[in-house]
Amino acid sequence: MSKNKTYLTILGIFILTFFAGNLVYPQLLKLNWLKEIPFKLGLDLQGGTHLVYQADLSKIEASNKSESMEGLRDVIEKRVNFFGVKEPVIQVQGERLIVELAGVINPAEAIAQIGKTPFLEFKEYKSQEIIDKIAAKQKEIEGKTEEEIKKIDNWEMAYEDPFQSTDLTGKYLEKAEVGFDQTTYQPQILLQFNEEGAKIFEEITGRNIGKPLAVYLDYQLTQAPMVNDKISGGKAEITGNFTVEEAKTRVRELNSGALPVPINLISQQSVGPTLGVVSLESSLKAGLWGFLSVVLFMIIVYRFSGLLASLALVIYAILVLASFKIISVTLTLAGIGGLILSIGMAVDANVLIFARMKEERKSGKNFSQSIEDGFNRAWPSIRDGNFTTLIVAAILFGFGSSFVKGFALTLSLGILISMFSAIVITKNFLKLFVNTILEKNNWIWG
Repeated sequence: MSKNKTYLTILGIFILTFFAGNLVYPQLLKLNWLKEIPFKLGLDLQGGTHLVYQADLSKIEASNKSESMEGLRDVIEKRVNFFGVKEPVIQVQGERLIVELAGVINPAEAIAQIGKTPFLEFKEYKSQEIIDKIAAKQKEIEGKTEEEIKKIDNWEMAYEDPFQSTDLTGKYLEKAEVGFDQTTYQPQILLQFNEEGAKIFEEITGRNIGKPLAVYLDYQLTQAPMVNDKISGGKAEITGNFTVEEAKTRVRELNSGALPVPINLISQQSVGPTLGVVSLESSLKAGLWGFLSVVLFMIIVYRFSGLLASLALVIYAILVLASFKIISVTLTLAGIGGLILSIGMAVDANVLIFARMKEERKSGKNFSQSIEDGFNRAWPSIRDGNFTTLIVAAILFGFGSSFVKGFALTLSLGILISMFSAIVITKNFLKLFVNTILEKNNWIWG
């Protein structure tokens, strides 16, 4: 029964490896039903721009600094996405903002847009006559192609913004915060305008009862809550079916426009696509040579056990690369370094196991018992060694820069999968030879 369990486990491992291998290298069998996911490369491997901004928080209260930086991060991420940059990396580190734009080699326009202070404004509906004309024109172009639309007189009106600017902008908003309805306990957004802003807000809400009041950030519509009554006193509530996270995001958007935080570009590094390709090729060569060196060492020192461990190591590499694609890990030079280091960690676990097995066999135990006792006695050392490394990796990920985070993430994934490789894959490979003629030959087991 135990042998059948081993066969089933190994069959499951090879099935998993088969699908993981096709995910890593889709051209292998060209399985059309298996989604093709490309590796996500960082700017140091595909080229791009790394920008560092220093925020001026001198006019911001200490309690609002973190919120202001998060608001700026959200706004700048939207600005970068507006320019079509795929998967930008934008991080806040204290009073600095790190912006990584992979694939952007000439970032002049993006830099100009990023450096602007977020602009918040409140807009009201245009006159009913204009609204009706816009609606009629939208109905007129409905279902028509672009060429047909351009033949219609005054077709541009169909795309006209139905809202118009008011005197109320972010400079009048003292703060926005998340609150909760006392009856329904639903999240809501609380606004507090200054004295001048309260007067303007009262006038605007007075003439827009039953109509939406739009909130624009960087000239883009973010929300349009309905005005239920004339609001005086400078305090207002925005209600809706928000989740807590949605309410926090909108509050950050409001505060980012209400609390201007000037940012200055203090560092700019560009990596050309050619240099990125060279770096990638060099890294892959280093990884391949390191992998082959480890395999050769294991076979020379531990013979047939080393060969089985090397096979487990190949499976480990396939599973790690597949996991990078599945969870969309951004591979950088540092990240590849973490992956190569984790290969050494994977082999280290096998070395501990084989050393313990050798001791157990010398004490007179049979092959099956030496496998069980060798793994059981090596496990505490493997667990503690890997766990302490994971702790350091977690600290690096929590406090490091983007490149350090990449190293920490790939190292952590590699370690976790290496433990599965050593404890499950290698162990079951060894169990295949229990009660066979090979188990009696001590020399081939190292």
